[in-house]
This record gives sequence, C-alpha cells and structure tokens, in this order.
Amino acid sequence: MMRKHQFMPKAIHDSEAVNSCARKSAIHSSIMILIVEDEVKIARFVQLELEHEGYEVRHIIDGNKALKSILENDYELIVLDLMLPGLSGTEVLRELRKVKDTPVIILTARDRIIDKVEGLDYGANDYMTKPFAIEELLARIRVHLKRSKEGAKRVSYGKLVVDLSAHTVTYDGATIDLTKKEYDLLVYLLSHRGEVMSREKTLEAVWGFDFYGNTNVVDVYVRYLRSKIDDVFDIKLVQTVRGAGYIIK
Repeated sequence: MMRKHQFMPKAIHDSEAVNSCARKSAIHSSIMILIVEDEVKIARFVQLELEHEGYEVRHIIDGNKALKSILENDYELIVLDLMLPGLSGTEVLRELRKVKDTPVIILTARDRIIDKVEGLDYGANDYMTKPFAIEELLARIRVHLKRSKEGAKRVSYGKLVVDLSAHTVTYDGATIDLTKKEYDLLVYLLSHRGEVMSREKTLEAVWGFDFYGNTNVVDVYVRYLRSKIDDVFDIKLVQTVRGAGYIIK
C-alpha cells in the first residue's frame, strides 16, 4: 500500500536496515537534490526520506533564494513547489531553463490541467500533485536521475550545446569550429559553471604539468574562445574575475 505523505521519518530497527542504509548512502552520497518548498513539514518529510535513500539534500523556502542557489550550484535534481514566497515556482523554472537543463519535478497542490500543461511547457520534467505517495516520488526521482545520467553526453548552457560524444559545439544550431584545446577549455569551464576557476587550476586541468607556470596560455585561449563564440554571437560567455580567473555564469 502506497503511503501518502505523513510527516514521520522511517525508523531503522535492526542491523540489516542499518547496512541497507549505508549501502544506499555509498551509492547516492554524491547526488545533491534541492527541495524548494515553503510548507516546512512537507519539505522536512521529503528531505528525511531522500536522506534515508542516501541522497544529499538541501531545502530552500523562498523562490528568490532558490534561484540564486540553483544558478550557483550544480544540483542533480530539483523538487519544486509552484506557490512560493518571492518568485513563484513557475518564474524560478523559467529563469532556470535559460541556463540549465537540471531535471525538475514540480510538486504542488495545483491540480488543474492548465497548471500541469503550463508547468511542463515551461520545462518541468515531471508534475506531481499533493497529497502524494512518497514511494511514487522516490520512483520518479530515480527515473529522472537515470535519464539525466544517460543524457550526460551533452552539456548545454542556454543556446550553447556541447556534444561530448561527438566533440561538437553549436550555438542556436550553428556549428562552432574549435581546436582540441579550445574545446577542452570550454568543456572544463562549463563543467564548473558558476565557479571562478583560477588560471593555475585551469592550466593543470586542461594542459597538464607540461605548461606549469606558464599561465598566459590560459588567457590566450580564453581570447580564442571569445573570438569564436562571444564576438560572433554577441554574448558574454566567459567572464574575467580580476585577479582570480575566469567564470561562466
């Protein structure tokens, strides 16, 4: 029998359950999930269930704070309510989809067809209504995490798409020809988007120790990327943080 949300964590009664929990933790400990929900009891219940499954979980109540955290961190999945203080869930989703393709499951009391259609049209991957069975939510989370992992051969940032298997880069469908090092640098910066990457770290990651100490090569290749992407498509992709390095955000 499926359990509707009841605000009690699962109890661990014996060593077998403890071992099971430890195994789950080992499997999912690196997977970060964000819950954006202003009903604290529901959020706490879902958080405890997810942590019991071994996921790392953060909870944010406010829409504005949630969007800021989403843009600054790489969550593997987001559980998003629609009715939030600050920005609504729909507004958070709309802004998120401009820069990231993180899987989003809407979890809301709004059960009208028009709300479901709007949420999916704005880019939600799934839509669940309250009250809900926690087993169903956990199952849907597993499905979307699996799909996301299988689709990890592509990295997108707005209209910029990098196909990691084919080693191709496009912007709004237009092909961008990059050298191997330009491509490697772009993938590295995209994989750390929202973070300031120092020249030293970038040099070590992209070029290895052969160029150790010669950080000017990073500046040169950033200029190459800007000439082929920023200048051509009139965007500001790679930004300089004076005295610190480069960032994509």
